[in-house]
Amino acid sequence: MTVTKTDQKKVTLADLTTKEYPSWCQGCGDHTILFTLKNALVELDIDPHNVVIVTGIGCGSKVNHFIRAYGFEGLHGRALPVASGIKLANKDLTVIVVGGDGDGYGIGGNHFIQSMRRNLDITYLVQNNAVYGLTKGQYSPTSSKGFKSSSTPDGALEEPINPLATAIVSGATYVARGYSMETKHLQKLIVDAVRHKGFSLVDILQICTTYNKVNTWDFFKQRLYKLEGSNYDATSRRGALQKAEEWGDKIPIGLLYKDEHKPSYEDKYADSIVGHDISNVDITPFLNRFR
Repeated sequence: MTVTKTDQKKVTLADLTTKEYPSWCQGCGDHTILFTLKNALVELDIDPHNVVIVTGIGCGSKVNHFIRAYGFEGLHGRALPVASGIKLANKDLTVIVVGGDGDGYGIGGNHFIQSMRRNLDITYLVQNNAVYGLTKGQYSPTSSKGFKSSSTPDGALEEPINPLATAIVSGATYVARGYSMETKHLQKLIVDAVRHKGFSLVDILQICTTYNKVNTWDFFKQRLYKLEGSNYDATSRRGALQKAEEWGDKIPIGLLYKDEHKPSYEDKYADSIVGHDISNVDITPFLNRFR
């Protein structure tokens, strides 16, 4: 959810630009996701000091190094608990989590489910390239069955996880899929996800030019289609689950599911810590226990 601006100046790309530059591989989808996220923040026109970008560990998890806003780079798979604490401490902040499929759907899988179950007002952007890029190309939870990698030379044995179906049944109230090369389409999804009151997941399909030779530009070009402009009803949970299961010759991108009636966790159960009067709080007895 966006917050009230503290001045009349419009946010520009220059306001979000840092002196650091990404060192990602040429053609990596992380470049366009960074570009699109920055443009989404400009469109949202939120003061950078009211934005917190939380990441875990991975190639794309360096994104908060390259956006001039508050950022927290946490442990592998632990970005969502950090983001939850930030949002509960100050629910007026716009909290955006950015991470990879291995980071979020693998080691962070339980946090992924619990955060959605609570419906915290957080936007989660997952850079899904179906491979562990930072650690030299091991297969990830979203790699297709039979995917050959440095850790599965004979092909992956497991079926891939379905993050969209998992999100829908776990309680997320905004579930979408984007594509890193469809930047205008992706920007709209990110803007809508941030404006949505509740847990928003945008699973972003992207290319890893170095390690994933399956999910390539041609692979997506031949299969992706947009849900916008059709008669698809994103308020139908049953219909959303059916779309989430669609992966093969045709792969949908766009908004799959949205529930605007479920209250967010922090509005229903918690007040922000920020702003509380603590002048009458004395922690001396607690500190004396350690002397």
